[in-house]
Amino acid sequence: MTAPVAFSGASVDGALYTWVTDLAHSTPHAVNAIVSAWSDYGLALFAVLMITAWWRARGEGGVRMAWVLASPVVVVAAYAVNSVLKSVVDEQRPCRTLHTATVEACPALGDWSFPSNHAVIAAAAAVALLLADRRIGLIAVPAAVLMGASRVWIGAHYPHDVAVGLAVGATLALLLTPLATRAAPLVDRLRTSRLRPLVSTQ
Repeated sequence: MTAPVAFSGASVDGALYTWVTDLAHSTPHAVNAIVSAWSDYGLALFAVLMITAWWRARGEGGVRMAWVLASPVVVVAAYAVNSVLKSVVDEQRPCRTLHTATVEACPALGDWSFPSNHAVIAAAAAVALLLADRRIGLIAVPAAVLMGASRVWIGAHYPHDVAVGLAVGATLALLLTPLATRAAPLVDRLRTSRLRPLVSTQ
């Protein structure tokens, strides 16, 4: 029995993808190096922003702290959901389907493209942070968009992989983050325990 043929997204926005990768190919190496570094390591910024949001929330009420503490859980949940979507769709990477020159080496066969994990993680983190701490969120949201764009620029994803990834991550964060309100009483109880310095400045 032959294996099913992986879905190809080239008919959706393959022309836009090749336009972007051709532009990247003609862009100075220094610019591509910066974009590539951001694409590979930029997710660490969201971890830093979560830590910053936690530090700021220590002087606030239990609900805000509960939402901040929930942000990494929301990201993990979004990643898990996206992993299922990727395995169901089985979209081949555009760099393998279209055979265009890309900034980074094409991922291995079986490393599916749709939706973009990076975009899902970044969007989930950004929206969760925006809900918990608006100031931090206003940094995280554009960073998430730039993360998604970088994935197309380096050749790892079609634009629709990124667009859907951002939508999936943002939607899951909008749905899941408010559920953390139920943990607010627990956070308030921690304020009277030995763990008080983790959730309070007083």
